Amino acid sequence: MLNGLFVLVTLASILAAALTNQMSSLTDAILVSARGAVDLAIGLVGVMAFFLGLMRVSTDAGLMTRISRAISPVMRLLFPSVPMESPAMSAMLLNISANMLGLGNAATPFGIKAIQELNSLNSRTGTATNAMVLFLAINTAGLAILPSGMIALRASLGSIDASGIFLSTWFASGCATIVGVTAALLLSRFPYYRISEPPPISDPSATTETPTVKAAEPTNAKTPEASKTRRLLGLTFFFVFVILAINHFSERTNTEDFTTTLREMASHWILPVLVASLLLYGWIHRIRVYESFVEGAKEGFQVAIRIIPYLVAVLVCVGMFRASGALDFLVGLVAPATALIGMPGEALPMAILRPLTGSGAFGVATETMTAHGPDSLIGYMVSTYQGSTETTFYTLAVYFGAIGVKNTRHTVPACLIADIAGILAATLIVNIMFG
Repeated sequence: MLNGLFVLVTLASILAAALTNQMSSLTDAILVSARGAVDLAIGLVGVMAFFLGLMRVSTDAGLMTRISRAISPVMRLLFPSVPMESPAMSAMLLNISANMLGLGNAATPFGIKAIQELNSLNSRTGTATNAMVLFLAINTAGLAILPSGMIALRASLGSIDASGIFLSTWFASGCATIVGVTAALLLSRFPYYRISEPPPISDPSATTETPTVKAAEPTNAKTPEASKTRRLLGLTFFFVFVILAINHFSERTNTEDFTTTLREMASHWILPVLVASLLLYGWIHRIRVYESFVEGAKEGFQVAIRIIPYLVAVLVCVGMFRASGALDFLVGLVAPATALIGMPGEALPMAILRPLTGSGAFGVATETMTAHGPDSLIGYMVSTYQGSTETTFYTLAVYFGAIGVKNTRHTVPACLIADIAGILAATLIVNIMFG
């Protein structure tokens, strides 16, 4: 389906540019978008190398196995074809958790690791399995507990209720997730998609789809007493950190309200806490942390380079669509219909762009809130759109590009259905709360 969409959107953009005399802008957009795609991929190299290095440390220390066991009831229900001992289970949990907390930089490497592990269970090269489709549907639904990026933007634009989108974001992203999961499960039963479903493999270790690197061996030079010492030091670090966090929190609440302090601490402290926790866990369990981290980082570097062609294809296509005037034409075409459901025409470009481009949608949200105010109905609406849905085609390009999937099966319709559900739910709840 991505093949047809790519051709259709590209040709429609060229035709629209010719009709609106925007060929110069279209030409510039092609070159800028292609260069921007490579810049984006190179920018991902360091982030992916770092977080996949951390994940390798936690895997070697056995944390991933423990997480998989803890979440086995829910994950077994959603992913019956994935063995509970598979590293994919814990990787998917880390990805989903990072997305829920607004840690986009951490979520992408964890997601790529999860899709690679799912691919190790794939018997048909280049074809998405049902588990992959469901995982991506959950990803693009954008279940969010802490939309920190959008709250920070609202605060910077002078909002007196920057965190007012919490409830609307929870509702909209929750609806999108439920609908996305349901759509992925139901579409997988359609005859057209069942025929193309890769058959299960009896021995996951026999596949060669996902390259693996020999794990760093735990050191045996340390005695059990040394392990107890490390645990004691780790607990000491934890208690000192908690005391410092409480002290910082109490100082901030003297000058700021409770909600603002909690939001800012969560936004700034979660990622460092995650890094420290994973490294400390590996160290306590006597893993050669540095060697293990480096091996995982190597994998992250290779993956970041491999996704460049897929990013170029998607981002150039989206850049052409915007520059050609096709987006403006589409907005004008559907605006009368969306007005009937309570979606103002000023919020429509955001709703259309959100599945296509994260940076473009963020820019539109910024412009819209600057023009209408972050605390207006339109401001709340675009904020909720941004915080409760994900950039579908970017996610598909990155994740499927990492493992070379070309036959996406029902991934695109399932993800777009989740996006539409999120936008409609956001429109409904914002009109109820702020209309």
